[in-house]
Amino acid sequence: MSAHNGPDPLGHWIDGKAVDDVTGRTGEVFDPATGRVARKVALADQAMVDRAVASASEAAASWRSSTLSQRSKVLFNFRELVAAHLDDLAGLVSAEHGKVLDDARGEVQRGLEVVEFACGIPQLLKGGFSEDVSTGVDVYDVRQPLGVVAGITPFNFPAMVPMWMYPIAIACGNAFVLKPSERDPSVSRRAAELLAEAGLPDGVFTVLNGDRDAVDGLLAHPDVAAVSFVGSTPIARHVYATGTAHGKRVQALGGAKNHMVVLPDADLDGAADAAVSAGYGSAGERCMAISVVVAVGDVGDRLVPAITDRIGRLTIGPGDQPGSDMGPLVTGAHRDRVASYVDAGEAEGAEVVVDGRGFAPPDGDPDGFWFGPTLLDHVTPEMTVYADEIFGPVLSVVRVDALDDALDLVNANPYGNGTAVFTGDGAAARRFQHDVEVGMVGINVPIPVPMAYYSFGGWKDSLFGDTHVHGQEGVHFYTRTKAVTARWPERSISPLAAGTGSQAGSGGSVDLQFPTSQ
Repeated sequence: MSAHNGPDPLGHWIDGKAVDDVTGRTGEVFDPATGRVARKVALADQAMVDRAVASASEAAASWRSSTLSQRSKVLFNFRELVAAHLDDLAGLVSAEHGKVLDDARGEVQRGLEVVEFACGIPQLLKGGFSEDVSTGVDVYDVRQPLGVVAGITPFNFPAMVPMWMYPIAIACGNAFVLKPSERDPSVSRRAAELLAEAGLPDGVFTVLNGDRDAVDGLLAHPDVAAVSFVGSTPIARHVYATGTAHGKRVQALGGAKNHMVVLPDADLDGAADAAVSAGYGSAGERCMAISVVVAVGDVGDRLVPAITDRIGRLTIGPGDQPGSDMGPLVTGAHRDRVASYVDAGEAEGAEVVVDGRGFAPPDGDPDGFWFGPTLLDHVTPEMTVYADEIFGPVLSVVRVDALDDALDLVNANPYGNGTAVFTGDGAAARRFQHDVEVGMVGINVPIPVPMAYYSFGGWKDSLFGDTHVHGQEGVHFYTRTKAVTARWPERSISPLAAGTGSQAGSGGSVDLQFPTSQ
């Protein structure tokens, strides 16, 4: 495994090799468990963006002509390398993000499932064929790559979210430029090295480290055909508006406020376990985290104590410390932002049942970016803590009288990423999944992230664009359809006439009618 912990800033990966920082602009990468700067990362300027895209453009021209078998072989090799280095990759994620190692391993494994899906690209790119749509006329369609495509990915899943994108894009014949989060960039660099080891030609996969300058450079670049983005809703809106204004295909996945509706007949222990797991896993820094528990009827009186009991059993500590259930937040600024929401919720009348402010683990560095699991009860939709995406280990309980009220609450929210219902009533569950205005629904499943062969994405302010990521929609996003109508008239050409042009202009009527199947 390559070491990226030296004094020099982590550079880019362009044209199949490491490229050092040349701009002098760098960002700081922290160890969240200690609060100290672990390394620096180079931040690209426009010249570096141009260099990266130029390399990708040159590679795309030849890669698109590679056979499906060649592409599939590279991805199979990459799959084996990722599996072999899973612990190393998880260690990089944990060191820079702060999540515990088990969570980081799970992240890499879920990304690996998309790689495995992309290995089936020969089947995924099969088109349709219709014979004799008219006399002697056949019609078929093919899907072809777009060229250079880019991915802009967030800090919270530095391994998995990029893997939602580049394996499928590359399998479809595109060259891919990845702009990972500058907060935890090392795992993307390691993935580039493994792709090169798997046999991917130089330039087909590029890692461009940077901040907003790099993002805007990619969005405006004329040789970038499409952009995939995952992050907050304000930035997703900017990416979509800017990218489409420059004629690009864009899928921009934004924020979320995911509700977990618990009906009175639900398995209380299962619901409490799910609420704690989905609310505090990865310190709540995930777009599919449950941040609101909607307690229907009197279930809240039993559910809140059950959640509180489970919070008391959690171990918060460094991500690489055995036994840690939850690690620190990614930066000190983000920790302070999360704390400000709890302050506001308390001031607006929410009951702070469990308070994570000021938490410091007994065996951890007090300078780490710590924030303990927090539980707020009697939250109302008017409160700031309900309205905004907090992106931290803060779980709010909203109490309603009936399922209708729960549906109205969820549907009135501007976000529509994920939701869940916990119940033993099949009819109630079916009604909920039918009527709820959310893109991904779980029934007694708290985090309904679909498998790689289905597509991931929300509705409303959680998605800008029409296409979700991975699955068949991912294949469609990174390709465009070409329909071919072909006729091969039977001709009798004598050896003498062949090549003499004697068959040209052999006569016959000219038909100006609109073509039909007659």
